[in-house]
Amino acid sequence: MWDLQGMHIEGNYMGDIPVRGRVESSRVKYGGGVQHTVVLYSPISVYNATRDRVLLENEYVTRVRSNPDTVEVYSPFETVNS
Repeated sequence: MWDLQGMHIEGNYMGDIPVRGRVESSRVKYGGGVQHTVVLYSPISVYNATRDRVLLENEYVTRVRSNPDTVEVYSPFETVNS
């Protein structure tokens, strides 16, 4: 599942800054990577600029929920046993 539009996620912006918010859109980048535009629940400050939304690489997503109060619906760390 790569299209997380409308889902509520947690992750690490730039691999380092914890963020939480709702996915506004998801896209497949040139080369096959997936990137999400996330509207943050609370703004963050990065390099002296306040950001209310960020572009989050799929590899940095740590939790996905259908709404903030439900159980996890998808984990990017799940593996399928064959």
